[in-house]
Amino acid sequence: MIRYFQTFLVAAETASFSAAGARLGLTQSAVSTQIRRLEEDLGCNLFERAGKSVALSEEGRRLVPEAQRFIELYESMKGHAQAAPDTTPLDLGAVSTVQAALLPRAMKRFRDGFPKTHVNIVPGMSTQLLTQVDARELDVAVLVKPRLGIPPELKWVPLMQERFAGIVPRGAPRELKAALAVLPFIRYNRHSMGGQLVDRYLRRQRLWVDGGMELDEPAVILQMVSEGLGCAIIPAELVPLRQARNVVEIPLPGEPVFREIGVLVRQSALKRAPVAGLIEALVEVARAAQARRGAA
Repeated sequence: MIRYFQTFLVAAETASFSAAGARLGLTQSAVSTQIRRLEEDLGCNLFERAGKSVALSEEGRRLVPEAQRFIELYESMKGHAQAAPDTTPLDLGAVSTVQAALLPRAMKRFRDGFPKTHVNIVPGMSTQLLTQVDARELDVAVLVKPRLGIPPELKWVPLMQERFAGIVPRGAPRELKAALAVLPFIRYNRHSMGGQLVDRYLRRQRLWVDGGMELDEPAVILQMVSEGLGCAIIPAELVPLRQARNVVEIPLPGEPVFREIGVLVRQSALKRAPVAGLIEALVEVARAAQARRGAA
C-alpha cells in the first residue's frame, strides 16, 4: 500500500499517469491499476479522468498533504528500524570441548561489537544440537560435522580439524594394544559423532576392548585416565592434555583419526548481524588456536 501512495503523489505532481510511470519505472497501465486500487480502498475518486489526461479531484487535493505525511512517517520508521541495534537474544549450542576452550575467547571478541546482545548457551552432543538447529530451537551451534551431509536450508562453516589421541595412566604400556590388554577402556559416548569415530577406528584396527565406562565429556575422560581408571581415545586439541598429570599420550596405529569442528547455522539467521559477528569471532579464535599449536 505504501507504493500506491508514492505513485499517487508522483501522479499528482506530474498530472499524468504516463509521466508518473516513466519516473517510477512502471507502465501507464500499472500506474492506473495502482491508483484505481487505492481509490477503491479509500472509497473516493482521487483523479478526474478526461480521455488520456488526468487532474486531481477535490478529494485528491485534500489527501495530498496526508499522503505526504504518511510517506514521511514511513521513511522515518524505516530509518529507525535500520539504525536500531539487533538486541534479540541469540541461542547458541556448543559441544562441551568448544565451551571450555574456544567459546570464552570467542565471546570476548563478540562482546566488543555486540555488548548488549544476550547469548543463551545450550550444551549438548552434536547429534542433539544438529536437531535443535534444524528445528529452529537454536540460531547457531558449534559441533562435529555430521556424516550425512548438511540440509540445504543450513550452512556449515568449518573451524578446525581436531585429532584424536590415545591416552593411558603414567606407568601403563605405551602401545595401544598392550594397554587395552591390561586396562579397562573408557569409551567416548557412542551416541556422539566423536564416539562413533572412535568405535569405527577400533573396528578397523580389530581391537577388542573391555569397556569400563562410557562418557560424553572428553575432559572428564581425561580426568578418569589421570586417576588410573583405564585408557581411552579422545579428541585431543581442545582438552588440557598437556596439563594433565599422570597421563601419557600414546600413538594410534593406522591412519590418523580426525573430526571436523564447525558452525552450523540457518541461512536465514545469517542475516542477523549478531549471528554473523559471533561466527566471525569463532573463526578468528579457532584460526589463532591452530596457529599456536603449529608454532608449539
